[in-house]
Amino acid sequence: MKSIRKVSFRVLAVASLLGLGACSGMSSQGQSTAIGAGVGAVGGAVLTGGSAAGTVGGAVVGGVVGHEVAK
Repeated sequence: MKSIRKVSFRVLAVASLLGLGACSGMSSQGQSTAIGAGVGAVGGAVLTGGSAAGTVGGAVVGGVVGHEVAK
């Protein structure tokens, strides 16, 4: 069980680093949209108990909010 957690943590760390690297060439509005979508997806997943509809809905709402805040 500990090895699964260790591997999961490493995969998450690599994915986070790759995700941050992908944002380096984006405009500030694009970065805000992406950050908003990520935060919204996590929030939607938490609030709905991990349902796909809640996660996607949260990502959409968060992306729109991030896009509008950056204007």
